Amino acid sequence: MSRKVLVIGEVREGSLRNVSFEAIAAAKTVAEGGEVVGVLIGDAVSALGQELIQNGADRVVVVEDAGLKQYTSDGYAQALLAVIDAESPEGIIMGHTALGKDLAPKLAGKLSSGLISDATAVEEAGGNIVFTRPIYSGKAFEKKIVTEGIIFATVRPNNITPLGKDESKTGDVSSLTVAIKDLRTVIKEVVRKASEGVDLSEAKVVIAGGRGVKSEEGFEPLKELANVLGGAVGASRGACDAEYCDYSLQIGQTGKVVTPDLYIACGISGAIQHLAGMSNSKVIVAINKDPEANIFKVADYGIVGDLFEVVPLLTEEFKKLKVLS
Repeated sequence: MSRKVLVIGEVREGSLRNVSFEAIAAAKTVAEGGEVVGVLIGDAVSALGQELIQNGADRVVVVEDAGLKQYTSDGYAQALLAVIDAESPEGIIMGHTALGKDLAPKLAGKLSSGLISDATAVEEAGGNIVFTRPIYSGKAFEKKIVTEGIIFATVRPNNITPLGKDESKTGDVSSLTVAIKDLRTVIKEVVRKASEGVDLSEAKVVIAGGRGVKSEEGFEPLKELANVLGGAVGASRGACDAEYCDYSLQIGQTGKVVTPDLYIACGISGAIQHLAGMSNSKVIVAINKDPEANIFKVADYGIVGDLFEVVPLLTEEFKKLKVLS
């Protein structure tokens, strides 16, 4: 059956996050030939509407208000509930990001709806829309369907392939006026500690350091390699606890979950809590002096050696390959 599906486009610093396009691809599967409606919420975000359409949305609804300039669950929930009331969708898809993890449960509660969170795949099978999601810290996967009500799900970044951009495609971008009021939270200032460059949760390449980097300066070779590969730098909790880097870089059960095409673990022993945040990476390379380190059990390629010798060598070789290409 065809469905109308809303996709919440996530905006960061004036640009759409890639997970928005992945959510559109998931929504197309859920819609089964129906309409995919993009939703943009914020202050002065309507200019991004055509980009959602070029990436697969059929049309876009925009809610703009000065009170929505910074994300708050109260403000965004008010805006989205108004859109949902106006559109009466059969499905809602958004990214399983910090915003999605905060907002989706609140919306589901308001709608008295179920919620499938952190989906890594969406497919049609046997007349049902089947979502696959990891359980037990990524050790197993379960398949879930929605038997009644709205199909509401969040999708993990870097797991669903976007449809691709068609710059010739155009569509309707309309505005919906919503009175945002009674906000319990007002954001006065946002202090950013995350490293500049590629977003860690959406990076195709992640270079991660553990206690083996030994110091804050020990992350410099990793940053250089990440720069050469166009990737992002991450860390284990041990490195963060040792104050080698900020907790915004932490990957693991209590940090970010990443699924890049390439994950290079440098000086990381492989505690189960860390593996929960990266074990679904497509290719894992481990660099560690200890041949018995647990990280080698999940690695596709292992290098037993000193990261301060291996990482610079890798960096130089990748530089040569870039020159040749």
